[in-house]
Amino acid sequence: MSTAHDKAVVTPKIDLPAGAEPKLSNKERMAIPRQVMPEQSAEERIYNFLEVPLGFEENVARIEALRCIKCKKPTCIDGCPVGINIPGFLEKIAEGDFEGGARVLKQDNILPAICGRVCPQEEQCEKQCIVGKKNAPVAIGRLERFLADWEREHNKVQPLVPGEPTGKKVAIVGAGPAGLTAAADLVRFGHKVVLYEALHKPGGVLVYGIPEFRLPKKIVEFEVQQLEKAGVELHNSVVIGQTITMTELQETYDAIFVATGAGLPYFMNLPGENLNGIYSANEYLTRVNLMKAYDPDSDTPVAKSKNVAVVGGGNVAMDGARTAKRLGADNVYLVYRRTRKEMPARVEEVEHAEEEGIKFFFLHSPIRYEGDAQGRVCKAICERMELGEPDASGRRRPVPTGEYVDLEVDTVIVAIGNGPNPLIPRTTEGLDTKKWGNIKAEKATGRTSLRGVWAGGDIVLGAATVILAMGAGRTAAKSIDDYLKTGDWPEVTLDG
Repeated sequence: MSTAHDKAVVTPKIDLPAGAEPKLSNKERMAIPRQVMPEQSAEERIYNFLEVPLGFEENVARIEALRCIKCKKPTCIDGCPVGINIPGFLEKIAEGDFEGGARVLKQDNILPAICGRVCPQEEQCEKQCIVGKKNAPVAIGRLERFLADWEREHNKVQPLVPGEPTGKKVAIVGAGPAGLTAAADLVRFGHKVVLYEALHKPGGVLVYGIPEFRLPKKIVEFEVQQLEKAGVELHNSVVIGQTITMTELQETYDAIFVATGAGLPYFMNLPGENLNGIYSANEYLTRVNLMKAYDPDSDTPVAKSKNVAVVGGGNVAMDGARTAKRLGADNVYLVYRRTRKEMPARVEEVEHAEEEGIKFFFLHSPIRYEGDAQGRVCKAICERMELGEPDASGRRRPVPTGEYVDLEVDTVIVAIGNGPNPLIPRTTEGLDTKKWGNIKAEKATGRTSLRGVWAGGDIVLGAATVILAMGAGRTAAKSIDDYLKTGDWPEVTLDG
């Protein structure tokens, strides 16, 4: 199976009549190669924060959609956490009915422009694509992005229509993917929705974590505006558990959905880890993405770096490394304790990082940091690893070798994962949590140990994907609606 980041563009000559889908056999459809999305060159993009992939043109999108063979049992839907009618919107694209395709798509996904950019389609819908069994899978994610962008750019966005008012009020804590998705569905059900966000802008990880070159913030802002137009009331800079307690929310609202994410950064507790110039990936990316730290006039600037080490192998590590490169670093080292094969980051993100000159140090792990006379990190001492037997994750466990290498650095970005936001669990009596502080919630509904309180997204799952958080938001919204209609609260079976 080819990767999402193919190199050669082949656009076959296919007659594409307006308003109709060409009649092609499955053999002809399978013969169409996966179309490649144009992108900024690496030489150009390392000097800007503009989006890297540039999107499909209309004819190319139609040709790519024609690769769908219209399976009787479309397994691609099974791979989607929110159950999008994928064959339905692909057929509309093939016909050239982009407005109709957008309507089909948004029946199940209110954030397609976002999901089409950041979701790991290669591990979800595209992994289940039947075409992908023998050839490259249909570029479902890129076509999802195409439709959403086309709809927005052509002013064809269908407004979110509120349902008949029920008189019920729901508080949502956290304006990230889970919270935004739940808000949309609850509005459709006719409930009044009030959304509380701790930061000064809504979007959660979509605005503070994911860089502009992967997800333009104007897109997130646009989606939030659609919710506000539908009547969602948004309060930024409100920290639930401190500014307002959960008890106070329970006294005011008929139901509460907690979607506060996983924003507590992990560190390795190494000697020297408190030196200046060592950031968590959360802090580094939040400063840059949300607070414009690259601007010399920013209130929270980041230091100009020449040599940067990024510790980790996931998408967040790639985001940190690629951001550091754009901020002018001469050398950016990606230090990962396993091999490329075990990296959890998306293949496309790894390939983009390589093209941009990020230097990968596989099978290495930092053991301590040293600082200069001013207390700033100047050296990362890393131990070489080798792979042993698989651990609980199924990946081979890194084993120290006793061999070391010194990296001369002036900045370190630690991107080894995040834990759940601890504030609400710590300040809310009777809310059951797991060992590491994640809220326990019923898998099928999102209900918690507190009557009338639901939870979903990273606060339950740990740091996961945008689309999984959205799926949790939809699940919770349906359960909340059922509860508000019936008042029933059966015995809860908590997950974990």
